[in-house]
Order: sequence, then C-alpha cells, then structure tokens
Amino acid sequence: MDIFVIQGGERLSGTARVSGAKNAVLPLMAASLLADGPVEIVGAPRLRDIDTLGKVLCHMGAEVERTGADGDGRETVRIDPRKIGKPEAPYDLVKTMRASVLVLGPLAARFGRARISLPGGCAIGARPIDQHLKGLELMGARTTLAEGYVEVDAARLRGATIYFDMKTVTGTENLMMAAALARGTTVMKNAAREPEVCDLAKALRAMGADIEGDGTDEIVVRGVASLRGIRHEVIADRIEASTLLLAGAITGGDVTVAGADPGAMDAVLTKLQESGARVDASPGSVRVRREGPIRSINVETSPYPGFPTDVQAQFMAYQCLGDGFGIVRETIFENRFMHVAELRRMGAKIDVSGSAAAVKGVPSLSGAPLMATDLRASASLVLAGLAAKGTTEVLRIYHLDRGYEALEDKLSALGARIARVRE
Repeated sequence: MDIFVIQGGERLSGTARVSGAKNAVLPLMAASLLADGPVEIVGAPRLRDIDTLGKVLCHMGAEVERTGADGDGRETVRIDPRKIGKPEAPYDLVKTMRASVLVLGPLAARFGRARISLPGGCAIGARPIDQHLKGLELMGARTTLAEGYVEVDAARLRGATIYFDMKTVTGTENLMMAAALARGTTVMKNAAREPEVCDLAKALRAMGADIEGDGTDEIVVRGVASLRGIRHEVIADRIEASTLLLAGAITGGDVTVAGADPGAMDAVLTKLQESGARVDASPGSVRVRREGPIRSINVETSPYPGFPTDVQAQFMAYQCLGDGFGIVRETIFENRFMHVAELRRMGAKIDVSGSAAAVKGVPSLSGAPLMATDLRASASLVLAGLAAKGTTEVLRIYHLDRGYEALEDKLSALGARIARVRE
C-alpha cells in the first residue's frame, strides 16, 4: 500500500497545469451509452474512478480504450457503445464508486431497462439516490430495489415535470441524460447549476440533444429519437485547481495554475482574497500569492455557485494556521469532518458541533502519521503536511488517487518535498 511522506516547511512557487475534471468525465462516459457511435473525451485524467467506470462499460459490452496523448500530454478516452448487450453494473465493480449510478438514466432511456448495484464511494454521508428514482418514475419507469440492486424497466420514457427536493448534481445529470431520448419535453426544476452539469449539457447538444437552461435552476429537455457520437474536450478540474492554489497559499508561496477557469472558482478565490492572499485571474490561468499572515474567516459550503463542499477540508487545513478564530460550516454532507481528528494530531485546534467546526488558528503544525478517510480529506492532510514542521506520513492515499492525477508530481515541481512510498 502506498503512502505519502512529506517534509514540510517548503515555500511552493511556480506553475502547475490542472487536469481535466473527473466529475465532468464520469457523466460524459455515462452519456456515451446514449450514442449510436463512438464518443471521445479529450483531456481525461488517469484516475481510479475513471478506470472503474470504464470497466463497468466494458462489462456491458462497450469497447473502452485510451488513445495517444495530444501534444500537451493530455489523453483521450474513447468509448464505442455499439456492442452493448448487458445493461447492468454488478456490485464488485461499483462498490467503490458512487458515480456508477450515472449509467441508470442512459440505460433506461436507450435500452428500456437497467440493473445497477446500489453505489458505494467515500464514507462522507448517505447520499441517497431517491431523487434519481423519483424522476425516472415520473418519466414512466418502474423501479424496484431488491438484494442491493436497483432495477428499472421502461418501454419508452416520456417527458415529465420534475422538482428536485434538494440540489443534486448526479440526479440532475442522470435525468438530463434520460430525458434526452425520452418522448416529449422534460422540465427539471431546482436543478443543479454546477459547471460539470453545463459541460454535460454542452456535450449532449453536440450529440444532437435539445437542451436549454443549463446553468440555471430550470433545465428543459426536449427528447429526440437518437444521439450521435462526438469528440468532446472536458473542462478543467476546479477542485484540483483550488487544491493546488491552497497548497501555494498555505506555504506562503506563489503558485499559478494553468488551464484553470477562474469563473468556475469564484467562491474559492473570493475566500482566498478575504484570508489575505493575493489573487490574479485571467482567462485560463489563476495565480495566488501570500506574504502576510492568514486571516481567519468564516466559510459555509453550499451548492454552486456557493463555496464547494469538495474544497471544505482543504480550506480548513489552511485556516488551521489563521491569525484568529473562524467557523467552517458544512451544509451538504452530514459526515464530512473526518479529517478534523487527524488535523488535531498535528496540533490544530478545532471544535466540532453538529455541522459547524470552530477553528482557532495556531502558529504552526507538527508533522505526524495521518490516516486518510476520504478523497478530499486526503488532500487536506497533504496540504497540512506541506506547511507543517517535520515529517508527515499520509496513509491510505488510494482515496486521493480517486480524484487527483499525479498530485505528488505536480507538488514536487512546485518545490514540495513529497514522495510516494510503498509500505
């Protein structure tokens, strides 16, 4: 099992290039099930979750391969769905990844049936799929839950008006894909507005779908008879970009992330500025510098365009070195403070009460052996280790490998002393 060994105290500086967004690639891979020809996703990072979904599609009969890297090193995932004959995803493939549920809507729309194991993933909350199933039922599908599997039957989905009881990114994506081949018009209200949702809508339109309203609370989809294969360049990973910028800020450094979309990161960049960092943004690039103290501020997660829950843990690590007292409030997931106990082992002063964490800044953190519990918690521990005095070991970094492509290489190029070591 691999671990990270970090010698803290180095000021990071330089430029790192952000990878393609995992949370955009996964729904695009699921959308390939709707096509009558190959779908190519340009800029897909090499990540465990992407490999896992590729295996799920192969199990169904699709052909999945990575084609040669472009001139800038980016690779392409090519999916040919024309031989799919088994619309199911077994437990042994999807048990580690919640995003596998994204194949449910496309399978129901294209093949009229689906059998998917209830998804797993990081232990940061229940994250139920009831909104997905409710939407499919409103569109005329029959859904059943039996022996850990979701089964959907639908001769032909039909348009419907769907109101989401809560913001759900994967729910919005799943039902948008299902509606693309449904008969009639589907209106989704209280829909998610995330950039990844908009990227999926853009790709579906290129495939021939009739979709409008993405980026707002109401998305309208007029079903069409078929969709074609496409070549689509995925958007930049705003969560990875935020993590790299915070690595620069927490070490008092000067880091530029090339390829980042500052418009998709406005909430994070605003909070970095409030905390005393200097932010310079231009199209396709963001630079963060910090010379003075970290100002302690309050942060509350909320659906896009609010502060992303996927950056909460990293920002908390940064605030551990603040000059005062701040509150971090988590409103999306009920169990996303598991990194707190590990940060305390480094000397952080954090008190948790329900969905709020009170962070009192300390002058410095001390290196320690740490145990990662989920994807973003892993990143927060790495950031803390970069700024800490002494040596930090981060165990169970397989969590981190689900969402960050060669993070240690990117950090090393910025001057970090970090190494992947096999125990």
